[in-house]
Amino acid sequence: MNTLLSAGLILLLGFAGARALKYIRLPSVTAFLLIGILIGPHLLNLVTDEIFFASDFFSNLVLGVIAFSLGENFRLEELKQGMRQVVWISVVAAVGVWILVSSAIIIYFVVIKFPVYPALVLGAAASATAPAATVLIIREYRASGILTELLLKVVAIDDAWCLILGAMAIAVANALRADVFDMAIIFAGVGEIFGALILGAGLGYLFSWMRRFVKTSEEFLVYIFGFILLNVGLSITLRLSVLLSSMMMGLIVINIARENYKFFEALRTVDSPLYLVFFILAGAHLDFGILMKMGIVGILYIVFRLIGKIYGAKLGARISHAPAIAEHWIGLAMAPQAGVALGIGLVAKTTFPEYGDYIFTIIAATTVVFELIGPLLTKISLQKAGEIAPSQ
Repeated sequence: MNTLLSAGLILLLGFAGARALKYIRLPSVTAFLLIGILIGPHLLNLVTDEIFFASDFFSNLVLGVIAFSLGENFRLEELKQGMRQVVWISVVAAVGVWILVSSAIIIYFVVIKFPVYPALVLGAAASATAPAATVLIIREYRASGILTELLLKVVAIDDAWCLILGAMAIAVANALRADVFDMAIIFAGVGEIFGALILGAGLGYLFSWMRRFVKTSEEFLVYIFGFILLNVGLSITLRLSVLLSSMMMGLIVINIARENYKFFEALRTVDSPLYLVFFILAGAHLDFGILMKMGIVGILYIVFRLIGKIYGAKLGARISHAPAIAEHWIGLAMAPQAGVALGIGLVAKTTFPEYGDYIFTIIAATTVVFELIGPLLTKISLQKAGEIAPSQ
């Protein structure tokens, strides 16, 4: 099969699958993932090697688009009102998940006489939330309201805390393994975050300064994608977070001038096919065989991650005096997991030769589960909050 035929099948099967599964009220994200699994190498094998080889490029582009769009939600006038709630909810939920998942797995490892340090890394990975699935659910069902606005801000900065926790967990795990506490790993993690914010801010200012030369809607799109690709490419080259740098660039762009909202509107006119292909390729990469290797540790990871997200977010909302609707439902809406969690797994894989493969396998297997059930839980949360129609 040639690459163009494969690409056409991806788009059309994704569209048809999402339409068909709407009758049983499944979110499009889940439909795209299921279609990806169906046409992937483990079943029908309709995705060519060329598309698979290009999937890293495509995934980074789409993550850049998603994070840049999330930056629009951080207008300064709104930040003054709700940033305290965003920080408390995101921090307490992330730390709560880390503590609960790590503790549950440590107890199990002690019982079976297994080294405990991998549990710290698994707990840190569990703290991440996938912004892509969350954003697509909100857009698909046209969700709006207090919970929706707060959720978009929380998932936008959630990965920052995951990166910090991941760096700390790997450093502590190294100390437990080798009796040498490597502060360099923590400094590298913090440096990655601040470096990404500085890069995104710098490109955001450059973006806004050069916008005077953009005149037509066609030029808008060329200009936006050029800057997003530039930012993503520089982030990868400098080993910085693509998500954080792209979000920061969007934040700066929307706050420098009110008329810059036109760039975000232009981006929304063309990003639907990008999301579709992104999630179908994600589904094509999912290997259900890996679920058989998950075992008790994977089950503990899934159960305590959900408990940590729900009750951590609830506690953070209560501390910050967030609206009751957020206290009840925002934790469940943060269920999707991908991206940064897998990134921590890959770092662990190279850092700990003896147990790195085991850590990565658990994270990859639980990601399969959360990629499928997470969007559905987000949809249910928004329905319960009354921010999308119950009939959808």
